[in-house]
Amino acid sequence: MQLRQLATDSVLMLPNLIKLLGRLVKDPRVPRRSKLVLMAAIGYVMSPIDVLPEVIPVIGIVDDLFLIVFALNHLIERAGEEVVLEHWDGPQDLLGMVRSVLSTANDLVPAKIRKLLGMLAGS
Repeated sequence: MQLRQLATDSVLMLPNLIKLLGRLVKDPRVPRRSKLVLMAAIGYVMSPIDVLPEVIPVIGIVDDLFLIVFALNHLIERAGEEVVLEHWDGPQDLLGMVRSVLSTANDLVPAKIRKLLGMLAGS
């Protein structure tokens, strides 16, 4: 039953997460570099050029996932708690879940890659 609830919460959270990201990108208080990191990550994911091609089962999407997780986490962290809360429409516990999932997923990115992405993002 808990797995079903988690899946339901995840689906219900997606529209709020998309709205949050759109609002953060438009907000002048959010650092421009963080917005550019997100846009670059989205561009990379949509690009046919890939470090690990998607034709390799499972591993092919890992680089895309690493980059998206890093970019989302970077944007939300740099925006700051007050700005994120101002733009979040959903329940507070779901925002906490989003941040927890992003943080945990970010920790799964190998330290060397995280450091490189951090340097590229200026953090």
